[in-house]
Amino acid sequence: MAAALSTAVPYIDKVDFMKLQNGSDIRGVAVPGVEGEPVTLTEPVTEAIAAAFSAWLSEKKKVDASKPLKVSVGHDSRISAQVLQDAVSRGIASAGLDVVQYGLASTPAMFNSTLTEDEAFLCPVDGAIMITASHLPYNRNGFKFFTNAGGLGKADIKNILERAVDIYNSFTDEGLMKSKREASGSLKRVDYMTVYTSDLVKAVRKAAGNIEKPLEGFHVVVDAGNGAGGFFAEKVLQPLGANTSGSQFLEPDGMFPNHIPNPEDKTAMKAITQAVLENKADLGIIFDTDVDRSAAVDSTGREFNRNRLIALMSAIVLEEHPGTTIVTDSVTSDGLTMFIENKLGGKHHRFKRGYKNVIDEAVRLNSVGEESHLAIETSGHGALKENHWLDDGAYLMVKVLNKLASARTAGIAGGSKVLTDLVEGLQEPRVAVELRLKIDQNHPDLKGGSFREYGEAVLKLLENHVESDPKLQKAPVNYEGVRVSGFGGWFLLRLSLHDPVLPLNFEAPSHEDAVKLGLAVASAVREFPALDTSALDKFVQTS
Repeated sequence: MAAALSTAVPYIDKVDFMKLQNGSDIRGVAVPGVEGEPVTLTEPVTEAIAAAFSAWLSEKKKVDASKPLKVSVGHDSRISAQVLQDAVSRGIASAGLDVVQYGLASTPAMFNSTLTEDEAFLCPVDGAIMITASHLPYNRNGFKFFTNAGGLGKADIKNILERAVDIYNSFTDEGLMKSKREASGSLKRVDYMTVYTSDLVKAVRKAAGNIEKPLEGFHVVVDAGNGAGGFFAEKVLQPLGANTSGSQFLEPDGMFPNHIPNPEDKTAMKAITQAVLENKADLGIIFDTDVDRSAAVDSTGREFNRNRLIALMSAIVLEEHPGTTIVTDSVTSDGLTMFIENKLGGKHHRFKRGYKNVIDEAVRLNSVGEESHLAIETSGHGALKENHWLDDGAYLMVKVLNKLASARTAGIAGGSKVLTDLVEGLQEPRVAVELRLKIDQNHPDLKGGSFREYGEAVLKLLENHVESDPKLQKAPVNYEGVRVSGFGGWFLLRLSLHDPVLPLNFEAPSHEDAVKLGLAVASAVREFPALDTSALDKFVQTS
């Protein structure tokens, strides 16, 4: 075994750990076989990252050395999950910490394990690691890290990766074999998902007035996309009395043979919509791979995702907390703002893309005296103040189920119509488009500068262009990119958080108006030859 391991250890390879950072997550390639995508999350790299997190955690917690810290480890359904879970466990053990493996789990459950107080399940743990790459292809994987203060931020991830470099460079065959022995001695396995799902069930029962089966008579289908969310049908809905027949793709399969587990994906949404209609269900629920995002479909096949999901959650939260501020990402529609502020009496605070940005902004607003109870992104990441600001797709759906159950208790019939009625009055655009304008980093027009500097120059010129056009109006409050109203709609051009890309979103009442918005952007950005505007050119020409 030692010989086999030593040949598999590429510790002599140079690894650029900093390239593994993806905002507040770590992401990389874990499975070979895709051309042009060499494996970057090897076992030693993974072990070094886990050991680095453990060192970081030990410094943060500064506790009694006689009682080792505990770290829980869980994973989604990816095919590389088991190998990486073992490597993570070795890294934790090598740092002198105890490992508690949960096996198949959801990202929100991992955070919850730092809060749960239940010694039988070895909780609370001091830190948690979730092995996931959300909805990315089968060959990818990654890590999310938690303490009881929430998910780690970008600065923490950078710190951990810097530590990992030193740990990785000091690896020896002998040291790696030792960590393997240590892991087997300090490792325990616990079925934590039982605790987590039981808490979700209790939340619905409580909202319905402590009725044992508040969803009896409701037909709810779940589509887990072969990710980690299959538990929701059997462990949450069925104990509440719901009929879950017709639920699909509940079994974990890291090759994702049916569709990408992503509530933003059209194929995925079509699959759950079809299941609802074919089974004549009251409601459909769909999750992403690690269950931190979700969406729903009503009995008529109407989708509750993106702006519509935000409108639904805003309506539910504003009933409980009148006048509260709803924080969203930057690509939400003007119609949503009108709905939240004019129809619901709340305040819409449109912030930046990135679920962590949105959540952190809601936390900040509360800290300066502006009450906010919901932070939600169009991607389906939604976090509530009452749930420790955790973006939990299952908890969002529990809030939706609470609404159904309490309506039933109050004698209101009509299945999911109660949800549909909540978003009545939401103005939705006829045309909504997202295009991606890529920056060629090798183009001479960058003149040796970074793609970020080039992107900022594009945005500055567009801003100047807008100011000189009387048909266009720059948004008075905006935190990201250039957002402009005109021709009955709006557009937003911004720089991607991580990639050399300028995403362009626009919404309009007609295709003709959308083209006018597109032309306004095209005329401003054509002076930048390193910017690939082919998608935009095609849209304005073929329309």
